[in-house]
Amino acid sequence: MSTIEIIVLALIQGLTEFLPISSSAHLILPSQLLGWVDQGLAFDVAVHVGTLLAVVIYFRREVGDMMFAWGNSIIKKEHSADSKLAWWILFATIPAGLFGLLGKDFIEAHLRSAAVIALTTIVFGLLLGFVDIKSKQNKDIQSLGFKGAMMIGVAQALALIPGTSRSGITMTMGLMLGLTRTAAARFSFLLSIPAIAMAGSYLTLKLVTSAEPVDWQAIALGSGIAFLSAYACIHYFLILVDKLGMMPFVIYRLLLGGFLVWFIS
Repeated sequence: MSTIEIIVLALIQGLTEFLPISSSAHLILPSQLLGWVDQGLAFDVAVHVGTLLAVVIYFRREVGDMMFAWGNSIIKKEHSADSKLAWWILFATIPAGLFGLLGKDFIEAHLRSAAVIALTTIVFGLLLGFVDIKSKQNKDIQSLGFKGAMMIGVAQALALIPGTSRSGITMTMGLMLGLTRTAAARFSFLLSIPAIAMAGSYLTLKLVTSAEPVDWQAIALGSGIAFLSAYACIHYFLILVDKLGMMPFVIYRLLLGGFLVWFIS
């Protein structure tokens, strides 16, 4: 990979991992439009590390509180709002893990096409727009409950279908359950931590068991750019989401999906 390819793809991954616009829909464009080759396992590991560090560091206080409270809930049987949130996130991650384990081969064989990505980009974009307009948006994260967290976890599993957008579908379900835009976004970002960690661990295992050569300079550059872009994305999205709502992202998804339909037709 050239330096420009590393920079562009790392920026795309860092920004689209947390915006509700689908990373897979964007990562297909450089290869389809510019003829760029697949970035390879090592680069995939690098950008996953970068985005994981970004969300963990950004929410370091919440993550630290949840880990401490979660430990107390096991050792001392003391339960709190933070320990409940930690358990909700852990259990809500299970559906995506199971779906990924059972459906990975089918998805890779049949659903990684530009046609599927165009369709899901449009359909789930319309759903996000509809829910953003119609939902009550009057609840905080603590009002979610275990059932609500699991419903968002099931929705997250759908994001394994390319073009859906993990952050997009989890925010959509959060809004559907009555969360405010900010609460839906924060829960989506916290829920991404174990999801990204699982995906990164799987890719790391594939990398260490493969014969693929590792370009450590490319990994460092890609990881650093993914970290910076993802951190900035989280920060500014949380500032702007209540002011702008989801409609700018819905419109963008429809334009992107329409472009993909035109491109493949």
